[in-house]
Amino acid sequence: MRVGQENQVEASDKLEKSSSSRSSSHWWIAVLAFVAVVALVISGILPRIQARNTLAKETKEMAIPTVAVVHPQRSAPSNELVLPANVQAYIDAPIYARTNGYLKKWYVDIGARVTAGQLLAEIETPEVDQQLRQAHADLATAEANRSLAQITADRYVGLLKTDSVSKQDTDNAQANYAAQKATVQSMEANMKRLEQLVSFEKIYAPFGGVITARNTDIGALIDSGSSGGTRTELFHIAQPDRLRVYVNVPQVYSQAAKPGLTADLVLSEFPGRRFSGTLVRTANAIDQSTRTLLVEIAVNNPTGTLLSGAYAEVHLKLPGAASSFTLPVTTLLFRSEGLRVVTVKDNQHAELIPITIGRDYGSTVEVVAGLTGDESVITNPPDSIVSGEEVRVAQPPSGASAPGGAKQ
Repeated sequence: MRVGQENQVEASDKLEKSSSSRSSSHWWIAVLAFVAVVALVISGILPRIQARNTLAKETKEMAIPTVAVVHPQRSAPSNELVLPANVQAYIDAPIYARTNGYLKKWYVDIGARVTAGQLLAEIETPEVDQQLRQAHADLATAEANRSLAQITADRYVGLLKTDSVSKQDTDNAQANYAAQKATVQSMEANMKRLEQLVSFEKIYAPFGGVITARNTDIGALIDSGSSGGTRTELFHIAQPDRLRVYVNVPQVYSQAAKPGLTADLVLSEFPGRRFSGTLVRTANAIDQSTRTLLVEIAVNNPTGTLLSGAYAEVHLKLPGAASSFTLPVTTLLFRSEGLRVVTVKDNQHAELIPITIGRDYGSTVEVVAGLTGDESVITNPPDSIVSGEEVRVAQPPSGASAPGGAKQ
């Protein structure tokens, strides 16, 4: 009996141990399954989070504009301003006819040098000649009537003293005499007018110079324009012994351009030569369309070497000129508040700086105020750029030049 009970107890203990072992095995399986699920979830979410963070970072970096920069080039201090100019004769005038008719003869052609009062051409005006003859005859008739009226008036005055005629008749005779005198004066004025018209048949040079154009020929119809027709320029005359050279000086140099300054003319047809002149007057007003000051330079040309109408470069010597900077025109930013350039501050942020430009060289401009020379100026800046905006400076290849020829 005792042996059987002990066997039952041992069997019960084995059963309990076996049940406990199975419970522990199930718990570890659950833990391992949970860990596997967590690992699976983490392995699927973390890459997405990392990819999203990477995308956000790349998007932020790509949003930063990459810009190229140049450095202002300092120009050497110079007191010489080079500007385009137009050369004109000191006196230049078109010659028109003052009477109607046909050109009878011309005596000078283009290039001819003439003196003041020299005969240039003759116009045939038969109608005016006939009118002048008629005016002479009308004047003679008026003078005869005036003489008769004077005799009659004097006679009536003498007869009035003896009461041979009435006072009324005497007054009538004197009034008729006064009227005839006025008629004679009117006829004389008309005759002088026609004589002036006849004198216009001959065209004379108003001053000494060179004939630069002849726009008529023998037999051509001449219209003075007095009757509403189109006036025709017969000749054009210029006095080349002295020249006027007109230059438009930028506003920034307007205060330095004063009468008395010396200037040199350079023309392409005279390489290596300079023709001296003097600034004689200015317009004393800025042209609102070009923002320039018109100045006149007088140049002596006694031999006629320089031709009127030529294009020239004027080297104007300005007092107290300082050094300036040059920048490519691609760096300029036009805003409503004025002209600006965009510089890079701390190699990271944009900054808008107002500048004042001087001469325009085409691909580059002169900057006379606003720069110190140490700035990194952005080329082709976006129109929407503002101060403080983050930028990235593009580094050019080793040894390459930045736009505008500036080395970075």
